[in-house]
Order: sequence, then C-alpha cells, then structure tokens
Amino acid sequence: MRRFLLPIIFAFLFILESIFVELFSNLIARGEWILVPHFLMVAILLLTIYGSKKQGIIYGLIFGLLFDIVYTEILGIYLFMFPLVAYIISILMRIFQTNVFISSIVTAIGVALLELGAYEMNFLIKITDMGFTTFLYSRLFPTIVLNLAFTIIVIYPLKRFFEKNTEEAS
Repeated sequence: MRRFLLPIIFAFLFILESIFVELFSNLIARGEWILVPHFLMVAILLLTIYGSKKQGIIYGLIFGLLFDIVYTEILGIYLFMFPLVAYIISILMRIFQTNVFISSIVTAIGVALLELGAYEMNFLIKITDMGFTTFLYSRLFPTIVLNLAFTIIVIYPLKRFFEKNTEEAS
C-alpha cells in the first residue's frame, strides 16, 4: 500500500489543480490577475529536492504527458517542461543548502521557469499573443505568489513523506 501512496498523492494534486480553478474562477475572472495553480509541479519539485532526483524526473515525464493530454491542445510542452524543470532544480540544489526556506524559493523559481517556458512555447507557435510585460504582471507574478503560498502550506508534510519514502526505498 505504501508504494501506491506517492502516485495517489500526485494524482490528487493533479485533480486539485482543476478543482481550484473551478472554485475560484469567479474571483479570478473579476480581477486582472491570472492565477495558475501548479500544485503538481510544486510536489514534483519537492520530490526532486527531498526525495529522489530520478523519481522526480520520471513523475515529471508521466504527469507532464498526462497534463498535456488533459489540459493542452499540443502534446509535448509540459511533457518536456516538467522533467526539464525538475532536472534544473536538482542541479540548483547541489549548490544550495537543503532547508525549507531555500527549498521554497527554489520551488518558486521552478514554477517561474515552467510558466516562462510554457509562455515562450505558446508565443512561438502563435497560440498566445499576450505581450511579455502583460504576462509578467498579470500571470507570472500572481502565479508565483499562489504557488509559493501552497508550497509554504505543504512543504513540511511532503518533505517528511518524501524523506521517509526515500529511506524505505534504500
């Protein structure tokens, strides 16, 4: 049962993102901010930091493909971006100490990289015509704040779970 808990957590976070958008879409639509929940990506990054780099990249591949199939019109953007960001974050964490504050900041950087990469891909293939400064102020900054708040809420339980899961796997 314990080995199924990790995929169940990631599947729950995958579904939670769409539930969050449905519940708060009225509040979000009234403002000029676009809040994009990347709860799944936060968990993948925390797995990469506190668990196994290999597991983080594999889950990034699997859920990136699933994310593309369910939410996007083009297969490959998130399939490419999820594991790439997880890999970049694993390299960054070799430089920094692994404490909760640094991990939260690095996770916010990972979410920013994901958003920037997805924006640039969509801009290049002409799916969006939003200007970069508009993207920064109306989507990127609010998304980073939302996901940083989520990170602060879940970092302790996920850190503990991923470290325990990695010890048992060894």
